[in-house]
Amino acid sequence: MADAQPLQAQDKLAFLLALVPYLIDRERVSVSEAARHFGVPESRIRRAVELIAVSGVPGETMQYQHGDLFDIAWDDFDQNDMIVLTNLVAIDDAPRLSAREASALIAGLQYLSALPEAADKDAIRALMAKLSRGAGGASGNVAVGQDLHDAALTVIREAMSGRRGLRFEYAGPRTQGSTRRVDPLRVESIDADWYLRAWDLDRAAVRTFRLDRMSGVHVDDRPAERTLDDVVLPDTLFQQSAQDVIVTVELDGSSLPLVADFLADTADAPDDGGRVRIRLAASAGFDGVVRLVAGLPGRAVVLDPPAARQAVHDFAAAALDIH
Repeated sequence: MADAQPLQAQDKLAFLLALVPYLIDRERVSVSEAARHFGVPESRIRRAVELIAVSGVPGETMQYQHGDLFDIAWDDFDQNDMIVLTNLVAIDDAPRLSAREASALIAGLQYLSALPEAADKDAIRALMAKLSRGAGGASGNVAVGQDLHDAALTVIREAMSGRRGLRFEYAGPRTQGSTRRVDPLRVESIDADWYLRAWDLDRAAVRTFRLDRMSGVHVDDRPAERTLDDVVLPDTLFQQSAQDVIVTVELDGSSLPLVADFLADTADAPDDGGRVRIRLAASAGFDGVVRLVAGLPGRAVVLDPPAARQAVHDFAAAALDIH
């Protein structure tokens, strides 16, 4: 590549500000590779590297001492045309994420990468690698597990990217399955549970489905009638319908954040013992209420209606019979 016109001072500074983090991130890179990346002649890369090597931050004496300048592996640069920064100035002194902070961000990125709408997974993986390298200490070996849902997520992602419908069998904890035809809109999670939010064709409304209750998930042979551009999703995962039954549950106040997405209205003020009463919108089978109480053993009590209390009783009795 022929050498381009000389850069103005402002452009040269912008180029150097982009080149330094690039070299730090790559750790070892050839002159030709760097030139291709920035779309500049190799000679410009060499001049920039030579300029970086005489740049730095003066010490307390305001004079440049050993360690106050960037440095490179000169033999590797001269003989192999490879760029390796051996001393970093000021950048090493910048505040770093702690190992715990990096681990938390990595866990969040792993969760994000599992969502069907997260298209640029290579960028997410690269950012996770940067966080691991840049933490002030070894980041935890974090993994967000969704192995049980990987197959379903793959099919959902395929349907969403191709703007196709989905078909699957869906069963509650105590009910037989039925075939559901939906247009997938979004995948979300609450704690370890994953949910598909979709437009249900048979019910002509948005519905929420737990992935671990879905089986035989496959892409339908019809185009999706609705996408996120056509449907406004509510802020909460679950919405009340005209057929729902209001169930009153009492639980300790510390458990309230765990059920916030299920509330039919605001929770009552806690009593002297820290207990609160909430109201949930439930289907006639009370499957969701049963599972909620089972997930909060000893902390949640169904007060009303009697049919919901009986459903919880029957579930507990069946569980005791099994064991």
